[in-house]
Amino acid sequence: MSNFKLACVLMMCMTLLYAQNGDALSCGKVTNNLMPCLHYLQNGGVVSPSCCYGVKGIVNAAWTIADRRATCDCLKSAAASFKGLNVGFAAALPGKCGATIPYKIGPSTNCASIK
Repeated sequence: MSNFKLACVLMMCMTLLYAQNGDALSCGKVTNNLMPCLHYLQNGGVVSPSCCYGVKGIVNAAWTIADRRATCDCLKSAAASFKGLNVGFAAALPGKCGATIPYKIGPSTNCASIK
């Protein structure tokens, strides 16, 4: 199986996993998806494919306003707790992965304003 096909299968599995049981957006799952991004968030450089899979999985799981706000709250909390996090790298991460979110990831994001 080619790497591209394998990546597609992994993304589909992650999306299905998040869509189950309304339990899709726990902060633990959001944080676990971001763990492969930690090196980039602290040091910059190249974003790993596993990081982007995690970012896209988080974005794809946030279907409703409530989901997007909950995800934002989790990302905000994670951004505040990651030691050595570069806020500029965090804000650039979705774009580096080809994902779009309606807010910047950072410790000062106003999640209540997200629609």
